[in-house]
Amino acid sequence: MIKLCRAYLKLGAKKRMGEDRLKIQIEELVRWKFELTTIIQKYQDWLNATKLDSAESDLKIFDALESVRSDQLTIAFVAEFSRGKTELINAIFFADYKRRLLPSTVGRTTMCPTELLYDADAPGAYIKLLPIETRSQDDHIADLKRDSNAWTVFSLDIGSADNLAHSLQEVVKSKMVPIAEAKALALYDESMHNNSANPPSEIEIPVWRHAIISFPHPLLKQGLVILDTPGLNALGTEPELTLNMLPAAQAIVFVLAPDTGVTKSDLDIWRMHIQDLLDTRNPKTIIAALNKIDTLWDEMKTEEEIDAAINQQVRVTAELLNIDAANVLPVSAQKALVAKSRHDNKLLEKSRILTIESHLADEIIPYKQEIIGNKVLNVIGSMIENHESLLRTRLDKLTSQRDSYFGATGKNGDVIKHLTQKTRQQQVAYNENMKHMQSSRRLVVQYSNSVMNELSLDAFDYLVAKTRKDMTESWTTIGLKKGITVFFASINETMQIVFRQMEETHEVIESIYEKFHKDHGLPEMQFKKFTVDPYIKHLTMLSKKADDFRNSPITTMTEQNFVVKKFFVLLVSHTREVFFRANVEAEAWFKNIMSPLMGQIAIHKQMLEQHLETLCKISDSKDTLSKNIITVEKQYAVVAERFTELESIHKQLIGHMEHSDNTTQQTNSANIKNELEETVTES
Repeated sequence: MIKLCRAYLKLGAKKRMGEDRLKIQIEELVRWKFELTTIIQKYQDWLNATKLDSAESDLKIFDALESVRSDQLTIAFVAEFSRGKTELINAIFFADYKRRLLPSTVGRTTMCPTELLYDADAPGAYIKLLPIETRSQDDHIADLKRDSNAWTVFSLDIGSADNLAHSLQEVVKSKMVPIAEAKALALYDESMHNNSANPPSEIEIPVWRHAIISFPHPLLKQGLVILDTPGLNALGTEPELTLNMLPAAQAIVFVLAPDTGVTKSDLDIWRMHIQDLLDTRNPKTIIAALNKIDTLWDEMKTEEEIDAAINQQVRVTAELLNIDAANVLPVSAQKALVAKSRHDNKLLEKSRILTIESHLADEIIPYKQEIIGNKVLNVIGSMIENHESLLRTRLDKLTSQRDSYFGATGKNGDVIKHLTQKTRQQQVAYNENMKHMQSSRRLVVQYSNSVMNELSLDAFDYLVAKTRKDMTESWTTIGLKKGITVFFASINETMQIVFRQMEETHEVIESIYEKFHKDHGLPEMQFKKFTVDPYIKHLTMLSKKADDFRNSPITTMTEQNFVVKKFFVLLVSHTREVFFRANVEAEAWFKNIMSPLMGQIAIHKQMLEQHLETLCKISDSKDTLSKNIITVEKQYAVVAERFTELESIHKQLIGHMEHSDNTTQQTNSANIKNELEETVTES
């Protein structure tokens, strides 16, 4: 037992300094995604084998596979200047280089938003830089990413840590420019020097607007993306960070410092750029990292007193940010980097970096899996359920047909005649209901046209043009703010109209499904309703961002109308994107909403015709009846086998989603057990 305990302690040190939990969990996520694509591919193969595939199903499956394969895990680091944000990134992800890979020194470092990722299509590592002068253009960063000519690109020498670190110094470069130039780029307003009797003729601005670093780090190669953002000023002057990049991140690490506490600028960043995101996601995916706790280490105090001081800072921070104290994690990034570089287990534990890494591993990865899983279940799961329903109906009809044939064996002509007459009556009823179906479908088409008109991009672009025209005569901060308000009021009215129209459409479609269920015994099916709630929620978030921006200090000066104009242009772009997505998905919904029912109706019609044909032949020959019974039984066996195969795929898909968390835990347990056994053997 003593030997085992010693081995376990040795293993603990080995695990802490070896493979960290975040790395293991990301590797597990990659494996989980690969297994998910395998299940989806099995479904595709099944569709091909059963000849139930179609151009529409092929496209849906292709999109689902591409979505899973290309999916990335983004962790954004946000902080005001001098909070040790970049040092924390170095400590968590790049300590293996035994030096600061990203520039991190005392004072202001990161001058522009920086994305760290792995570009598998590039021939080698690089740093791509967007000149600050592009701020004078209306193009967004997302648009400029597609324009290779807009960027300055340098290759990175990954074979030399010194050369690599030197190249990455580009992200901290700044330059002095005249005040007029800084104003033109919306990087200056007079309030910066209100108290100065002799304001300077030049000010310091970043050389670069945005940086993208492609680097073959193991975690980056597996889909991790790190977003390093500058302080409040950059967040305010680059609306795309607030409207797009931060909301798209799966985790946000907000870095604070215990020596300064939560300052006013810290709170401004939190309230303007992060706080609202708590309502749209799992709150555990947004953490406050209380960095530089080593400033509280005091050799004149006991460990208990130091812990008490740190815990007090955690409580105060949690109260000010209005979040759970469990999501405020104290850390010393600088000591963690030193500890990892020197393999100092004691200092590593004291730095508390492992707590942050464990939180990212245990909370962010499962959250990411849940997002991916829900998307796949929503599309692929619904497709499988529709095909299962079709096969069940087919089996039920074959069973009914077989029973009718058995019942007709030995029957006299009058009985056969009665069965034939009854089947013909069912055909008549079917034809009458199809007339009702056609009239109902025409009504659905009317609703479809109405909804698509409301969501049309032409109508949206007309609204934008009208708003711009109304703002032209007052292209000031006040005029722009008013224009944004009017714009979102119109958008909200449009979405409410769509909401009401879709509710009426659902009622019509529900009545069609219900009629065929009652009149013809078709299975009771629950069609998937189209909800506008996600789009309204997204637009509400954009509207809220617009409100915050209108009331923010950066728009109080009329000189900042350039920034407000850029913000409005970006808002229009994002809102148009929401409309485009709603348009495409609504069109697909209207196109496919009747497909499950039409599939059931086709089977019902086919079975009626086959049954009538067989009844007509029964009186001619008993051999014909026997052959039909054999044929039906063979058909049943084939369909039953197909159903069993599909049911197995469906169970695999659901099981893969339900056990994703358990799988990771089991994998970690297995790794610990194996390493424990190895360590015992070594001892």
